[in-house]
Amino acid sequence: MAATKDRPSTYLHLLEEVNQGHVTRVPIYKRIEDKLGKNKRVIAYFASFGYLGLLDDGDADMLEEVLQNSCLEANDEPVLVISSPGGSAVAAERIINICRSFGKKQFSVIVPKMAKSAATMVCFGAMNIGLSTTSELGPIDPQIPVTNDKGQIIKYLAAHEIIESYNELMKKANTTHGKTDPYLQQLARYDARDIRAIRSAQDLSESIAVNSLKDGAWKKLSRTKIRQRISPFLRPRFTTVHERPIYYTTVKKCGFDTTLHPITGDLWRAVWDLYVRLSWVVRHQTPKVIESRDDSFVSRLNE
Repeated sequence: MAATKDRPSTYLHLLEEVNQGHVTRVPIYKRIEDKLGKNKRVIAYFASFGYLGLLDDGDADMLEEVLQNSCLEANDEPVLVISSPGGSAVAAERIINICRSFGKKQFSVIVPKMAKSAATMVCFGAMNIGLSTTSELGPIDPQIPVTNDKGQIIKYLAAHEIIESYNELMKKANTTHGKTDPYLQQLARYDARDIRAIRSAQDLSESIAVNSLKDGAWKKLSRTKIRQRISPFLRPRFTTVHERPIYYTTVKKCGFDTTLHPITGDLWRAVWDLYVRLSWVVRHQTPKVIESRDDSFVSRLNE
């Protein structure tokens, strides 16, 4: 929507709101709730797309506190507006349980732009996933941190890439006739205990995803059928790389109850207004924000 005489652009509004805090966003929460309809209570979870923004157990505690303070009525349904690079699968499971506990066993999510990895798993726990044509989910395969000699994280590798490279080296070492030193030298870089832990992390992510759907939106499906349905999120071959987005069309084909919101509609304009503001906050002020129209929690930079 272009700027007009009566309505300046979102970014001009943003410049006026810098450092004004939660109170400036309260009217946007009310706009979104008005568009969603009766008994919908919007909760935002926004995180920076960096190491400090990774989803963890502390976020679940912050979310529960915000929900406690959000004056929910008996029939209110939480609607989680989520923007996150992902993080802990166990923390995602806790967030699902918390949202269900405050929503009589159900809640919805809206993804204004990106909810990746463990944040995608949070979406699996919802009864409805609200997306636009530019919203992105992602694979749920674990990402393993790689550290330098000082213990500092320098990059992340997909779990399946580590396992596949290890298996390939083992196969070559076992089947090569003659000089196997090059393969054995490379295998020496791997710790068998780490390989076992990575495989366990893969199993955990899949288990949480399947159980979240079995206990929620897909109660009538077997776990085998659920695994088949969500295979685009489980199979690394589908997306090739972890960063590749999974869009609405694929989400819908998997069988999720998904609402496609027009990007020029009044509801999505309100969601986008919230997204622009909170994205600015988690880029410049704090790694994480969890809030509703009634309450707001932020994660400090030194936490």
